[in-house]
Amino acid sequence: MLQLDHLTLTRGAFRLTGNWTADPGQRVVLMGPSGAGKSSLLAAIAGFLPLTAGAVRWNGHDLGPMLPGERPLTILFQEQNLFPHLTVAQNIGLGLRPDLRLGKGELARVDQALERVGLSGLGPRRASQLSGGQASRAALARALLRARPLLLLDEPFAALGPALRAEMLALVREVADEVAALVLLVTHDPKDAIGLGGQTVFVADGVAMAPVSTAALFANPPDALQSYLGPK
Repeated sequence: MLQLDHLTLTRGAFRLTGNWTADPGQRVVLMGPSGAGKSSLLAAIAGFLPLTAGAVRWNGHDLGPMLPGERPLTILFQEQNLFPHLTVAQNIGLGLRPDLRLGKGELARVDQALERVGLSGLGPRRASQLSGGQASRAALARALLRARPLLLLDEPFAALGPALRAEMLALVREVADEVAALVLLVTHDPKDAIGLGGQTVFVADGVAMAPVSTAALFANPPDALQSYLGPK
């Protein structure tokens, strides 16, 4: 279970608080106005931003003393976290061994991950030669191999068209289900929230509100959310 235990982030005039929990296997969307703190919240959970107060806990353990690479999570940014000078297979292999000294069994797992996300045969290709959709698939393949229980997605599909975004969200659901991962997805698009299913955290006015059912929230949005979404 992920617990934001009276979390507080401050940077200059910016302030964000959160005090809620989310269970393994849940799919949670973070939505709210630009600058509200959605990406900052993910960065704090991942260990890239220090907390002003409170704690981030996973299954009761305080993640504060842990470096980002030691935390039980994978984070994907809009840039996909791929190294352009490495091959697709090498980028995915980093999910298993940062030194890329992969044995036969590990290489076989990379090939299986490539097949799983529809990139069979593209392992030798440089990451810089991939299309946007292919890069998204490669990043998800690496996340699948890492099999971390917490998957953080910071608008990784923002540059993709609607049809491909929907396809990638479906793939996220499948990958997350395979490893029973808790998914936290930052997006500005209500269609992403509906497509992912699960729950939504609305971030506004300095507060990351507790997760609630996405379907119920959109069926009867509070004034702040309706103002964000615009006219019905």
